Amino acid sequence: MSKVIKELIIEQGLVQLNGETFFKGDTNETVTFLKSLYKHIGLKYGKFFKMDSLCKLGFLATEILLDGVEDIKTETDEVALVFANASSSLNTDVNYQNSIAEIPSPAVFVYTLPNIVIGEISIRHKFYGEHMFFIQEKYNKEELLKYTDSLFAETQTKFAVVGWLEMGMNNEYSAQLMLCSK
Repeated sequence: MSKVIKELIIEQGLVQLNGETFFKGDTNETVTFLKSLYKHIGLKYGKFFKMDSLCKLGFLATEILLDGVEDIKTETDEVALVFANASSSLNTDVNYQNSIAEIPSPAVFVYTLPNIVIGEISIRHKFYGEHMFFIQEKYNKEELLKYTDSLFAETQTKFAVVGWLEMGMNNEYSAQLMLCSK
């Protein structure tokens, strides 16, 4: 059974880590909040500014969860990424559709799949392990943990970042992630 090491919630301008306030933004507005969180954690990663909002949300949430966990190596297949949401990449899909009226944007098109957030995290940390992005009607923590347990039992996975990453159409966003170990 998965052991939850850390839990993180990011919703509407507030970041909670293990039930305690980690960061409170000056605004709920998605782009401004994510940029201020990026600055708060002191990250220096130029590709961040090219990402869509869903990727930025998942990327920052994962950075916070992984911070200070020395047992997690880079260049490994021992770390799995298991995410879910309800709207897939709809927010970015709409932005891309709007760009088609003039000149379609390849930079936006790249993010028209929700699993791109997994790729961005994997590139940053050189994680080569199992990954999955489920589309679910609502957050089902138990189902995601059950899937993670099967990864622990059947693969070389020793750690997993697991949970919900949602980027809504009306400036609402939610990350509910856990860092789990075998």
